[in-house]
Amino acid sequence: MSVVSAVTREEAGTDAEAIARTAHPHIRSFSGRRGHFTAGQRIAYETLRERWCLPYRNEALAAAAVFGREAPLIVEIGFGMGETTARIAATDAARDFLGIEVYPAGVGSLLARIEAAGLRNLRIVQRDAVEVVRDMIAPATLAGVHVYFPDPWPKKRHHKRRLIQPPFVALLASRLAPGGYLHCATDWEHYAVQMLGVLSREPLLANSAGEIALGETAAQCRGFAPRPAWRPLTKFESRGLKLGHGVWDLLFLRRTGPSEDRARE
Repeated sequence: MSVVSAVTREEAGTDAEAIARTAHPHIRSFSGRRGHFTAGQRIAYETLRERWCLPYRNEALAAAAVFGREAPLIVEIGFGMGETTARIAATDAARDFLGIEVYPAGVGSLLARIEAAGLRNLRIVQRDAVEVVRDMIAPATLAGVHVYFPDPWPKKRHHKRRLIQPPFVALLASRLAPGGYLHCATDWEHYAVQMLGVLSREPLLANSAGEIALGETAAQCRGFAPRPAWRPLTKFESRGLKLGHGVWDLLFLRRTGPSEDRARE
């Protein structure tokens, strides 16, 4: 099995539209273009990709070869500008992290953070997360998955584009090792309620918060988790909380009992 640590400009793409044009059967949860490079992000994107980015390949990632050690692997999907991702990786040196993002500005931002902090336990794949998880992550190998503040697609006609849908949750659950976790967070109440319903119905997952009750509003539901210590508050989130805005965390664990046999390939 080959491990390639260098990414050519063609492989990484120069914008999200190039990635979005890749043919695949699922509905994309991201739009074709977002934001613009700052000068620093562009420099990092053009000079640091060969060091810290991995190309998409339709073969299982050999994480031990990539990181040079055997360690638990955490995947973070849609890391935005990478502030939280870099902070988590910096405070948890015993684990390795793979960030997935489609937008070049975000990739450039996180590359700059990796270089500045000297993070050796963090790599990036610039690609649709569904394809990366499906094609590059072997079943029952992940220690955890982070999905923090995904696009809520607030208009009803766009709800089908939300990332947390039953097929993708089933795929994520199949990639978790027994006892591994899926941690989602959102500040959009309707999406939080939908997430709770979707995650609760996945047979490979168990809610770490215990008893579950579903309702039409977050207040009617039970099953949201306290924010784990490993997820730092962002400046944006802190401002929202001061204004009384809600944030909901969901922490589900891969079952280790008989349902483990139902792992999906």
